[in-house]
Amino acid sequence: MSDPIDVPVDDGAIRLGQFLKLANLIESGAEAKTVIAAGLVRVNDEVELRRGRQLQAGDVVAIAGHSARVSAG
Repeated sequence: MSDPIDVPVDDGAIRLGQFLKLANLIESGAEAKTVIAAGLVRVNDEVELRRGRQLQAGDVVAIAGHSARVSAG
């Protein structure tokens, strides 16, 4: 897997579904729901099944060999 890209988030916190779109890891909110429910998304190397999971600066989200890190905007 490649090194995570840093994705700035304005207030340093964001929900997982929103972050997947912001980081261009998925195309739409509907896709976020599908890939999260299927167990394809990992947060800090653990499978995450909650689309509303609050991410903080430093969290790393991975899907399909791509990863992105939440960074303070």
